[in-house]
Amino acid sequence: MLVALWSAKGGSGATVVAASLAAVLARSSPVGAMLVDLAGDGPAVLGVAEPEGPGVAGWLAAGPTVPPDGLARLEVALGDGLALLACGGALPEGGDRGEVLAALLAADARPVVVDCGSAPTGARLAVAAAATHSLLVLRPCYLGLRRAIASPLRPSGVVLVEEAGRRLGRRDVEDALGVPVRAVVAHDPRIARAVDAGLLASRLPTSFERTLRRVA
Repeated sequence: MLVALWSAKGGSGATVVAASLAAVLARSSPVGAMLVDLAGDGPAVLGVAEPEGPGVAGWLAAGPTVPPDGLARLEVALGDGLALLACGGALPEGGDRGEVLAALLAADARPVVVDCGSAPTGARLAVAAAATHSLLVLRPCYLGLRRAIASPLRPSGVVLVEEAGRRLGRRDVEDALGVPVRAVVAHDPRIARAVDAGLLASRLPTSFERTLRRVA
């Protein structure tokens, strides 16, 4: 199962949702799970050091000279069944390596969660388009919704980050995008505190974890 999380604009929470979902799946899957960071903030959100050496960016830039199994050598085990494939720098644009990356990740026996960042292009777009579940993470504001409508990438579902005082709701989003809201995540200060403390994977609020189990 390949799950891609992306947003139409920055600050929507895609990285936090992706990292949290990967941690939840790692605990529930007998073979663990992997988080693939194509946005660059995965290690910081999980509270781990940036892995040394090349990451996905280096693998993509190397082209076909690197064997496909070379990607697995870049993984870092974080414990509790969770592995991280870090970004490792700016992703190259263009080429067909994005499709190759998507195929390799889709063939993995583990659940794979990919943080495709905001307004995906290049390899991030290829992975998000090929994913089993391509999920838009959206705060229900007019600007974010307008950019999502204009995006060339069509989601299979939406993870709605709900905040008090927003005028747009679940039905508005579903009507505008024509896809279902798969989960509604309440804005919770405890999540921000867990990220600040580097303890997101181990301190997910119970309600947040239950919601994430319904995402994919």
